[in-house]
Amino acid sequence: MTAVAAIAAAAGATDQEPVQDHRLTTLPNGVRVASEAMPGLRSAALGVFVGVGSRDEPEAVGGISHLIEHLLFRGTDRHTALEIAQIFDRFGAELNAATSREYTAIYARVIDSHVDAALGVIGGMVRAPSWDDLDAEREVVLEEIAMYEDAPDDLVHDLIGQAVFEGDALGRPVIGTAAVIERLSEAEIADHHATNYRGHGIVVAAAGAVDHDALVAMIERELGGLSAAALPSRPLVLPPGPPQRVFVAKETEQYHVCLGAPGISRHDDRRFAAGLLDQLLGGGASSRLFQEIRERRGMAYAVYTYGAHYRETGHVGVYVGTREENVAECLGVIGREIAAVAAGALVDDELDRAKDAMKGRIALSLESTSARMGRLGRAFLTGVPLLDTDEISARIDAVTEDDIAALAGELFAPQRLSAACIGPDAEVLDRGMDALLAEAR
Repeated sequence: MTAVAAIAAAAGATDQEPVQDHRLTTLPNGVRVASEAMPGLRSAALGVFVGVGSRDEPEAVGGISHLIEHLLFRGTDRHTALEIAQIFDRFGAELNAATSREYTAIYARVIDSHVDAALGVIGGMVRAPSWDDLDAEREVVLEEIAMYEDAPDDLVHDLIGQAVFEGDALGRPVIGTAAVIERLSEAEIADHHATNYRGHGIVVAAAGAVDHDALVAMIERELGGLSAAALPSRPLVLPPGPPQRVFVAKETEQYHVCLGAPGISRHDDRRFAAGLLDQLLGGGASSRLFQEIRERRGMAYAVYTYGAHYRETGHVGVYVGTREENVAECLGVIGREIAAVAAGALVDDELDRAKDAMKGRIALSLESTSARMGRLGRAFLTGVPLLDTDEISARIDAVTEDDIAALAGELFAPQRLSAACIGPDAEVLDRGMDALLAEAR
C-alpha cells in the first residue's frame, strides 16, 4: 500500500467498484471523489460540484447561490482574493466557476505538479470562504445583472424560462435580480452556504494526469471536515400551467423571440431522441431552421433550438432574432418545420446525419480533460448512469424516425408553446404567433 493510500484508508474512505476507467471513492462525510486517469498527459482538470442551484432558493433570496459562487473567489481562511488570483496566474492555469439551476461548480485546469496546491486553494474556497468583501462583490454582480439586461438576446431566454415554469423556482433567473442582490445580508449568505455546502451534496471530479489515491488523500484533508448532515430536500417542480406570452417593450433593431415548453428529465431514456431532434431541427448549420430561415431566406443571423434536462422535467426552446418585417414569416417557418418533423417527414439521410453529428461531438469532447471531468462530476452528482461510448452510440443508433416524430409532436405541440419576446411592439409577436399556429395545424 502506498503512503497516500494508507492515509486514505486511515481516514476511513471506502472504495467502490470502478466505473469504466474511472474510480469512485466516498469519504465518511459523504463527499464523493471521482477520477479518470488519462496517460500521456501533463494536465489535469479538477472540479468541485455542489448540488445547489437557483431552483433550491426561496424566492426571497433568489440569486443567492450565484452570489456565493462569486464570493468564493473573495478570499478564504488561508488566502486573500489577490493571492488566489496570483497563485493560479503563476501556475499559468485556469480557475473559474459557474452556477446553474441545479448545481454550482468550481473548476480549474493545471499541470500535474500543481494539482495538490490547486486543490488546497479550491478546498479553502469551498470549505471556508470569507464574506469580508461582500459589498464589493455585490456591486460586481449588480453590474453583471445590468449587463445582462442590456443584452436582449440573453434576457429573452430568462423570460421564456419564467413563462414555461411560471411561479416555480426553475423559471427564475439564475443570476438573481437587483432588488434581491442589493439587500442580501451576510447572515443569509453564510446560512445558505452552511446549509448546502455539505459532504453528501459534493462531488469532486478530476481527469487527466491524476492519481486517484493521492487525490482522495488531498480531498480528505481539504473537505473531510465538512458536515455530514442530511441536505435539504429539493422541492418538486410545480405542475405546468397553460402556455404564456411574455413581452418586454424595448427599442431594439431586432425582435428577439423565444418559444419554449416543458421537456423531459435527464432520467428519461428518450433523452437520446431529444438530442437528435434538437440536432436536426435547429442544432447545426445543416439543420432545418438554420437552412430555411438563415441560408435560404436570409432573415436571421441567429436561429437555433436548445434543450435542458433536469431531475423531473426539462425545457425545450427555439430562438430567433430578426427585424420586424420578418417575425411573422420566421415563426411561420418554425411552425411548419415542427409540424413536418412531427408528421415524420424526414428526408434522405437526415436522421443518419444527425446521429453521426451527435456521436462525433461526443467523441471529440472526450479528448478534453475538462469535458471528461465535467461528465464525471455531473453524472455522480445527478445520478445519471455513466455510460461508455459504445452504449451511448448504441442508444443513439436505436432511435427511429417514429421516435423523433412522436417526440416532436409531444414536446413542440403548438398548444404547449409559450412565447417570450423583446422588441418595440407587442402586436408583432401576436401576429408572429398567429402565423406559427396557422402553419403548425
